[in-house]
Amino acid sequence: MKILYLDCQSGISGDMTLSALIDLGADIDYIREHLEKLPIDPFSLNVKQVDKKGISSKQLVLHFDEHAEHHHYDHNEQHHYHEHDHTGGDHTHHHHHEHENEHHHHHEHENENEHHHHHEHRKASTILEMIENSHLPIRVKKRSLSVFQVIAEAEGKIHGMDPKDVHFHEVGAMDSIIDIIGVCLALESLGVEKIIASPVPTGHGKIMMAHGLYPIPAPATAEILKGVPLADFHVKGELTTPTGAGFLKALAHEYGNIPPLAIENIGYGAGKKDFKHPNVLRAILFNADETEKREQISVLECQLDDFTGEALGYLMEKLLNQGALDVYFTPVTMKKSRPGTLITVLTKPEMVLSLEELLLRETSTFGVRKSEWSRRILSREFKEIETVYGTINVKVGKLEGNIIKVIPEYEDVKKASYQHNVSFVDVYSEVEHASKTQIGL
Repeated sequence: MKILYLDCQSGISGDMTLSALIDLGADIDYIREHLEKLPIDPFSLNVKQVDKKGISSKQLVLHFDEHAEHHHYDHNEQHHYHEHDHTGGDHTHHHHHEHENEHHHHHEHENENEHHHHHEHRKASTILEMIENSHLPIRVKKRSLSVFQVIAEAEGKIHGMDPKDVHFHEVGAMDSIIDIIGVCLALESLGVEKIIASPVPTGHGKIMMAHGLYPIPAPATAEILKGVPLADFHVKGELTTPTGAGFLKALAHEYGNIPPLAIENIGYGAGKKDFKHPNVLRAILFNADETEKREQISVLECQLDDFTGEALGYLMEKLLNQGALDVYFTPVTMKKSRPGTLITVLTKPEMVLSLEELLLRETSTFGVRKSEWSRRILSREFKEIETVYGTINVKVGKLEGNIIKVIPEYEDVKKASYQHNVSFVDVYSEVEHASKTQIGL
């Protein structure tokens, strides 16, 4: 099992993470190939070697068409929240900008002539829909969606809006879309299954926003970092951006020290600003022994005797959307012989508080029980299978390095079934047959 450790001693941002993973060995051509299939502006993506206080690191070099917005919202750049009241609309649009200089907007051009930039503000729901409808690998889709969802929810809470209606520039901009989806593609290229992150510093001081001086961390960053352990590193300036915080919240399985395993490789991703310390993110790759793969999970339970079937269906969907590993309902007999339902939620330990709160707020229960379990799981990876019905993703399960099962992805099979007007069972069987010859089982 490939384990990635994100050593965030100097903070974390989107471009630092992507360049660190490329330095670690992620295939930049693989990343470009998939990104170029998305409905985004034409771009060029490269990395260059830079020196950060004696550490040789990769730094992201990202350019867009000159008619599109192309300055990069990068590590330690300033946040400017612009609020525009659009007459005739049903809500205020919030746009989130990160800029490199501390007191003015900085645009890098080939010359000093004035340029006019088109700022494309994208709705969170539009970005999520683009990812859902893409041909990205299934695990890349899931990881990308989870990062965007975490950031959208934080922005929505800060601005008092439904997350899906948030219009925000920083994550809607093309460069940040490339940062987030690019990182998830890099993880797939490296075969990373588990992510551990160190405590993260935020920096301190003030940043100028539309309404005046705001403290560091910025409001959205602070909201995202709830539940993520912080590091005490006394540096003036912004060390962690909302995108970097989103990676830690959405993708990290646990937080702590470097695991006691043999290091396979190390990568360094450089930020744009220079400090007295090396402004780099260190990414460390491990290959853990798969003979006994266990992980800790938390189990939440409560039982109800006054909840409708419709409400239970809504609850299950919401729990799964907010990060639960699994949810199931069991019929039980409660006091006074009342028929009831036992709700069981399996979750990662870091998601316990938010899911407990959801159960307490969204159901009639007055208490939620928690227990800690360990589970043995198969090593897994996703592969694309070519069939007569198109490309279908499958989940491959391995035990001690040997493939023991291949399961077609439900959504892919359903989509192909509709598109080709054939039964679900026929598509499923075709994928199983094709998997035997293309993967072996």
